[in-house]
Amino acid sequence: MYDEERIGELLRAMPQVPEAWVQTAAQLPAARRAIEQIAALAEADAGFREQALRDLEGALQRVGLEPSPALVEHLRDRL
Repeated sequence: MYDEERIGELLRAMPQVPEAWVQTAAQLPAARRAIEQIAALAEADAGFREQALRDLEGALQRVGLEPSPALVEHLRDRL
């Protein structure tokens, strides 16, 4: 078992996380909320669902997200 000081030493010895990872992690909660918002609208409105499925990138852009392959795939799976 490691004590707190040893854990601190080990953490300091690790390389710094790439900035892109930090930015992506910070954006995840908003992206999840936006995808859930799209999914809720799609469940309530079949026309909206059909439109969103035809243009997944556009659906993401309309809620303020920059479409990435991962976000598009997540939205597709969610719908």
